[in-house]
Amino acid sequence: MSRARTRATGPGRQRTAADTAPAGTGRDPVATAWTEYLAATRQLDGVRRDAATAAGEQARAVQAAREELATVRTRLAAQEARLREAGVPPISLAPTPPELTEAARSMASGPAAVLAALRMAGSRADAADAALAARGLLAAAGWPAGARNLLVYAPLALLVPLIQVVLLLVTGPGPVTVAALVCGLPMPVVAFAAGWLGVGRLFPAGAGGRADRTARLGALVCLVPAALVSAALLLALLTG
Repeated sequence: MSRARTRATGPGRQRTAADTAPAGTGRDPVATAWTEYLAATRQLDGVRRDAATAAGEQARAVQAAREELATVRTRLAAQEARLREAGVPPISLAPTPPELTEAARSMASGPAAVLAALRMAGSRADAADAALAARGLLAAAGWPAGARNLLVYAPLALLVPLIQVVLLLVTGPGPVTVAALVCGLPMPVVAFAAGWLGVGRLFPAGAGGRADRTARLGALVCLVPAALVSAALLLALLTG
């Protein structure tokens, strides 16, 4: 039996993978190893690509965070100067240790968390700028309702009459003045409506839950300048 097997293989015939495969397995060890090698190579390439993508995103986040940090620092320095000029004590402008600890904890997750925190700081700086810009208007909220609402009604009431007077002075009595007079007739109603809405948005509601718009005062303020200027324009047209 051994001689027959030797003759079958022969001294000059190379042994193949199938000849060396363990009996009963039916699989080629070389092919199996090659398949596993390819799978490991693909997995390694995927890990490498993911690592390169993550590194690129992290680098972009770091660069964006540096730019945002420079912007926020500049804005906060300007706001600090304005607040000191307004009489705010310097100790109130410095963060407390608990605030520093909370900020450090919120930024411990990497550049993306730092960038998000800086953008949040930028939005808060926007709100602070708006509050500083509206400081004078907010202080007027403590005035009596009539005097406070005049800040809204009076500019709106005087806008169109001033334009009509300027047109009369520039062009003299004529078609332009007539057009300005006709267009200005409904303007008191428009000015009153705009003032009504403006008072409700700019000043908080009173104890009753409704803003005190002083409607009669607003209507009078919007009507008197328009009536006086319209009468002057009409008189100029008749005498011109």
